[in-house]
Amino acid sequence: MQKDIQIITINPNLKEKLLNYLPQLSGKKILIVGDVGLDEYIMGDVKRISPEAPVPVLDVAEEDLRLGLAANVAQNVQSLGGIPILVSVIGQDMGAERLTQLFQKSNVSTKYLVVDSSRPTTRKVRVMAKHHHIVRFDYELRKYLSSETEAKVVESIKLVIGDVDAVIVEDYAKGVVSDSLLKELVGLAKKNGKKILVDPHKTNRGDFYNGIDLLKPNFDEAMALSGISDEELKSRPNQVFEIAQALQKQTGAKELVITRGKDGMIIFSEQKVLQVPTYARQVFDVTGAGDTVIATLALALATGMTLIEACMLANYAAGVVVGHVGCVPCSLNELREYIQDPS
Repeated sequence: MQKDIQIITINPNLKEKLLNYLPQLSGKKILIVGDVGLDEYIMGDVKRISPEAPVPVLDVAEEDLRLGLAANVAQNVQSLGGIPILVSVIGQDMGAERLTQLFQKSNVSTKYLVVDSSRPTTRKVRVMAKHHHIVRFDYELRKYLSSETEAKVVESIKLVIGDVDAVIVEDYAKGVVSDSLLKELVGLAKKNGKKILVDPHKTNRGDFYNGIDLLKPNFDEAMALSGISDEELKSRPNQVFEIAQALQKQTGAKELVITRGKDGMIIFSEQKVLQVPTYARQVFDVTGAGDTVIATLALALATGMTLIEACMLANYAAGVVVGHVGCVPCSLNELREYIQDPS
């Protein structure tokens, strides 16, 4: 693999090209398969310590509910003009009721959500003092689906995959994405000529995602997925290249996009190594930024944009959402305005 990184810079012509592509995102159908969840925020101020124990007391000013995990990917696809086809599993509980209400508000269809009453709907409750994250409570079952529930998920995928423009697998290791499900999905995607983009989870090895087209980990996930130890990497001068080579070999993915927070992202494709810098003007919260990136990538590639162009557009979209607190989708209007004036 080439050891030189080419840094991609923005110029007025390229900006204009990206802006001209935005209307083409409209109507693109993206199949999203993965774990969904409910993000709950309890927000207020801390002005005193409890007399009962040495802990802060939050004076609650506001509570908020938002779509999380693959549900956030779906609402990003929707807010950017696409049509999300979300296939996932929810429980039969309060979390599922609240999720369904949020889906309705976001115009995301719940038609292909499978209900499994034996599993809780994933909920993450975050306690915030202004922009400071104090603690998080998780309600979830990190266990693979039963064979019966997985069969229902596969049946839903079969019903829709022929009519979509691209497929996203959003793996948060809550149980929806298993080895058997992935093999079924990869086979169906290849049969129907659909590109699969994967947002992986670091607890798996790279070969877990064998057969996909594009892998989008962050740097820590990429390192864990590669199976290369920290000690091995310390002695190697080209760490990111070693990791990329390992992942492409394990997954067979021709394209690899490693996101690196404030350092933007690095693209590995066709023996080229390219870096796209970040376009974020300010960073309040990176929660959900990866969801925005993969949603934008899928829509952009579905329009016929090159991977470089798609990554540049995704970086602009990420720049929009990190300026908000929590999982907030990027709207098409915000994206257009941000490309025009990111300062």
